[in-house]
Amino acid sequence: MATQFAEASVTGGVSISHNDQLDHISRLLGETAEHYDRTAEFPRANFDLLAREGLIGLTVAPEYGGGGASLSQALRVLGAVAKGEPSTALILFMTYAYHAAPAKTRNWPKGIYERIARDAVAGKGLIGGLRVEPELGTPVRGGLPATIARRTADGWLIEGTKIYSTGSTGLDWFAVWAKTDEDSPRVGNFLVRADSPNIRIEPEWDHLGMRATVSHAVHFADTPVPFDHAVDVRKLEEWSVAGDPSQATWNALAISTIYNGVARAARDWLRFYLNDRVPTNLGSSLATLPRVQEKFGEIEALLQVNRTLIDTAAARSDAGTPPGGVEVNNIKYIVTANAIRAVEIGLELTGNPGISRKNPLERHYRDVLCSRIHSPQTDTILVAAGRAGLGN
Repeated sequence: MATQFAEASVTGGVSISHNDQLDHISRLLGETAEHYDRTAEFPRANFDLLAREGLIGLTVAPEYGGGGASLSQALRVLGAVAKGEPSTALILFMTYAYHAAPAKTRNWPKGIYERIARDAVAGKGLIGGLRVEPELGTPVRGGLPATIARRTADGWLIEGTKIYSTGSTGLDWFAVWAKTDEDSPRVGNFLVRADSPNIRIEPEWDHLGMRATVSHAVHFADTPVPFDHAVDVRKLEEWSVAGDPSQATWNALAISTIYNGVARAARDWLRFYLNDRVPTNLGSSLATLPRVQEKFGEIEALLQVNRTLIDTAAARSDAGTPPGGVEVNNIKYIVTANAIRAVEIGLELTGNPGISRKNPLERHYRDVLCSRIHSPQTDTILVAAGRAGLGN
């Protein structure tokens, strides 16, 4: 049964949790977080839990049976999930974003979108965008994909390789960024069922942190796709001018929320450790030392700034006045930098125990460092902010 939400009702049979219920979800996910970090498996049990709670379809519109959650409401859930196990939150965010940001699905055939939306409400329908390639890198920085869609009498055949494919082995749908084989190529998203033939997932994801995202390489070798599953294909120049401020806000604030959730988990463990640790030569806990209190206060200040930035921007977006692209990306830069610094302070206070694998702080640190690789990256953010500030 879906949990209930005290702050605001959510229609369509899906609801958001009370704070204590969100805390309960964080605790449950946190109990197996070390297991998923060590095994680097897709966190299937976590998504089973979220499905039972009615949270997969949280951002689906009520007309399809979903929760129709606002950005602020969805971020509360993502933050709770991330505090428990952040790889789960990152995979969940992709599905949330497809249903919450209209630009992603505006041009899709209605029947196809409705099918995926109702699957999400039923606790399935996980979808992820496969965009990054070995040669191209991320298309955010421009260029045509090498992945090609060849038109046939029956539809399309997809051929190519995608890397850093978050959620690969656990997704139900791949939104594959590819170019057509037409004389004047178009570029866009081809919707591919994950159980389609001629797909091979190469288990190459072996990174510092966020290991349960299973962001493996996905190879397509003439994978068949029906005509109408070319859900949004345009001339390249049309993509360059197409943009949706709400989508940019969603992406930046969700990434910020996820990694802030990691820092919150680190803070909670550190608070317990400092209160519990009583050196024999001190006679009282480390938490009683003014120097420790000062540094923990710095963590609290960093996380308070993060919470204020995220909550304020989300509320503005929900009110129809989202922050501009430069502003929201600055928020992403500040929040993730603060999150990293907050965990680093924990390492400074704990010394060897903090980097021991028997304690979760070193895992939180590895996970939070991954915030730096999400687009837009620091150089892009700061160059844009500098240009805006200089009036260029």
